[in-house]
Amino acid sequence: MNQAQKRLTWATEKQHWTVAQWSKVLFSDESKFCMSFVNQGARVWRKTGEKEMPKCLKSSVKYPQSVMVWGAMSAAGVGPLCFIKGMVNAASYQEILEHFMLPSAEKLYGDEDFVFQHDLAPAHSAKTTGKWFTDHGITVLNWPANSPDLNPIENLWDIVKRKLRDARPNTLDELKATIEESWASITPQQCHRLIASMPCRIEAVISAKGFPTKY
Repeated sequence: MNQAQKRLTWATEKQHWTVAQWSKVLFSDESKFCMSFVNQGARVWRKTGEKEMPKCLKSSVKYPQSVMVWGAMSAAGVGPLCFIKGMVNAASYQEILEHFMLPSAEKLYGDEDFVFQHDLAPAHSAKTTGKWFTDHGITVLNWPANSPDLNPIENLWDIVKRKLRDARPNTLDELKATIEESWASITPQQCHRLIASMPCRIEAVISAKGFPTKY
């Protein structure tokens, strides 16, 4: 079964889920944020007739400063952000779950049951991570690979990135502060609207026979 067929099968299974059922899902994702000025090319300063000598070039940033962020959202709002240091492996991901996912669930669901969503990244799919969820009594939503169009949190990352383009932070600290400020400004109403779009996303995948959709 190819990827499109897997997505179509998954969407068909979820076709009759209601918004109330999707509201029980805590969606999560990681996203990379770069300094907003890094797409500018090298600027050239020279007199008429002067060749492009090295002394005339103002260097651009070849490897822009960036941060990796983990976040979670539900129909009730967003949870606390985690700024990730280094590569994410199974052990470090379980630390994120312990110190950021559980507080997110507590904030957004209280004592109510919820289902956790994450993609199929290696750290997420590791056996030890699966055991972590079993030990904590948390149900994980089965999820099709390569399906960002099905995850409403992607729309929240887009909101943050648009605000970053406007703010144009100049340092890593400013970048982090702007991300946190933008994330904190996302309202429960925005989140609820995105969760309410899930039935339409499912129908779009079915209509596209499993291929990528507009979302």
